Formats: sequence, C-alpha cells, structure tokens
Amino acid sequence: MSHRSALELSRTPSTQAPKERNPSFAAVFACTSWRNRSLRGTSQAGLVNNLNDGLTWGVFPLLFADHGLGIAAIGLIKGLYPLLWGMGQIPAGHLADRIGRKPLIVTGMLVQAGGLLTALAILDRPLLAGVLSAAALGLGTAMVYPALIASVSDHAQPAWRANALGTYRFWRDLGYATGALAAGVLADALGLQTTVLTAAALTALSGLLAARWITERPGQ
Repeated sequence: MSHRSALELSRTPSTQAPKERNPSFAAVFACTSWRNRSLRGTSQAGLVNNLNDGLTWGVFPLLFADHGLGIAAIGLIKGLYPLLWGMGQIPAGHLADRIGRKPLIVTGMLVQAGGLLTALAILDRPLLAGVLSAAALGLGTAMVYPALIASVSDHAQPAWRANALGTYRFWRDLGYATGALAAGVLADALGLQTTVLTAAALTALSGLLAARWITERPGQ
C-alpha cells in the first residue's frame, strides 16, 4: 500500500466505512447511500440538485410561455442556466479546495432554492424573472457540482472509491428522471407555480440536510 493510500485510509471514519478490505458492491452501495453520513448527504444533494434541473426543463417553458414570453426569450432563459453552470464550475472547484466542500454544497443548494423562488416572486416581469432565476440556478449548480463529487472522493477509501462514485452518480443522475416525472405529475395536480414552489422547498431542505450530515475530511 502506498503512503498516500495509507494516509487516505487513516482519514476515513472506520465506523462508517465497509469493514472488508475489498468490500462488495452491495456494501459500498449501502455505505454511500445511507450508512456514511457524509456520503448520504452528498447523494441526496446530488439527487435533488438534478431533480430541480429536470423539473425546470419541463415547467419553466410552460410557466414563462403562459406569461407572454416567446420561444426566443425562453431559449435565452434555459440557455443561460447551463452556460453559467458550466463556466462557474472552474472557480467553484478551486474554491472548494481552499475553503472545503460543505460551504459550497450548502450555499449552492440554498442559492438554487432562492432562484426558484425568484421565478415566482417577480413573475409579472417574466423575462427578468426568468433571467435572474436562471442565473441563480446556474451559479448554485456550479457551486455544488464539483464540491459534491470531491466530497465523495474525500470520504471513500481508495479500494472502493470508484464504486462509491458510481453509486453517487446513480443517485445524482436519477434526479433528472425523477424531476421530469414529478414535473408532469405535480403540474397536472397542483399547477405550474405550486410545482416550482415545491421544488424550491425540496432544494432548501436538501441544503439543510447537507449542512447536518456532511463533514469535511479530517486534515483538510
């Protein structure tokens, strides 16, 4: 075992890690999904982050079209979100290495929740509402994306890190499908604005759970 691997093993809480030296996929899946508090926190945050993304792709175009925006304006709103998300990950990743993962994860989830609320708060000015909401969602997602995956790497031992990352990615990417399905069901049952409000509440709750469960790796 290399010195680097031994150091990483010493930094991973043994009481929350699989007991086996080469644990089974089932053991790693359970550890990443629930048993390890920090990995549980990152997995749920990844799922909810992508859930609100999938939900807004279904709901926002209809919401803003109902308030008078055309295809070009809606395209601008939806394009601004991934643009800021993609560009923002570079400085966010650098910042996560300097101040830790948890501050960016928690703040990013709350910024996203605020962005969803912004879409409703000034909906009488739909273009401004859409642009400000998309900006907050993009920047919030940029904050959490590199920090979440780095947090998984921090808390997973080298022997089972790849399985842990795969499990995290399973929960994270499941959020897209869950969000798309929830968008249709909730919008039909409750209406578009209530659906956005529900997404904001879930995102804020996810940020609070991340604040409670995620810890920084010892030595950071």
